[in-house]
Amino acid sequence: MHHRTLGPFQVGAIGLGCMNLSHAYGVPPSPEQAEAVLLRALDLGVTHFDTAALYGFGANETLVGRVLSPYRSRFTLASKCGMTGVDGKRVIDGRPETLKRTCEEALARLHTDVIDLYYLHRWDKQVPVEDSVGALADLVREGKIRAIGLSEVSADTLRRAHAVHPIAALQTEYSLWTRNAEIAALDACRELGVSFVAFSPVGRGFLAAALSSPADVAAFDAKDIRRAMPRFQGDNFVANLRLLEGYKALAAEAGCTPAQLALAWLLAKGGHVLPIPGTTRVAHLEENLAAAEIRLSAGLIEQVETLINQATVAGPRYNAATQTEIDTEEF
Repeated sequence: MHHRTLGPFQVGAIGLGCMNLSHAYGVPPSPEQAEAVLLRALDLGVTHFDTAALYGFGANETLVGRVLSPYRSRFTLASKCGMTGVDGKRVIDGRPETLKRTCEEALARLHTDVIDLYYLHRWDKQVPVEDSVGALADLVREGKIRAIGLSEVSADTLRRAHAVHPIAALQTEYSLWTRNAEIAALDACRELGVSFVAFSPVGRGFLAAALSSPADVAAFDAKDIRRAMPRFQGDNFVANLRLLEGYKALAAEAGCTPAQLALAWLLAKGGHVLPIPGTTRVAHLEENLAAAEIRLSAGLIEQVETLINQATVAGPRYNAATQTEIDTEEF
């Protein structure tokens, strides 16, 4: 796999988002299946693994630490603080003392002395971002983390944070059907020399053409976070399904799968863009990573962008309550 710059690190162009192995989409895979995915990713040249304290309320960091710590020198390890599980509930807390405590707990779960890239998972709007980043800068000076990242913040907030300490990466949802980063964040990252890490690059499964009818959504696990996302609900989802026939035809024209088309499109959006698809299956992992070798023509890129964009996708990406927790620009 060819490499791209992630802050001070060189990593494979496509990384692995580890969340799915412990969190968010219902019952997680067995420990054996999760271990198989992580080890196969390492075998295939993945050198960028992304986890967080929130995922499984610590379970994902524990999994990554158990499976991958024997190979620690072979990859760049990213995790996140500022959004954790407290008494069974998700809590956003960006106070310096909380971030430092979370880091200590993460280091223990991950079986490592240092986390390469540590993100503020969400900006706690009750705490100046300068204070939260200042705490992370202390962790850099103490040698507990090597670089600082931010997640789901606006270009303006990125600039404020960057003035306190250099920000290595901004992580935000970005895909054909979530284009908010194109308003300002991508340009700000390019201007400041910040890497852009794209999570949910396959549209939470939608751009893999894994869903074909409302019955598929009805079959989601009760704890699947997509149940609360407007794009997967009612008339919005029915409207979005109409995009898939043309999208699958474009993937066939490109000689790849729909998921690979979504990832190849992201890689074509700029050398500072690094997608981190997640999966629970080795076969899907192998399919995703193969997208690094696909090159799309300018004409096909134009066609797919015309088909799927903020004007053609029905519904916002988050419900109103979740939207209040993020800081990204919105169309």
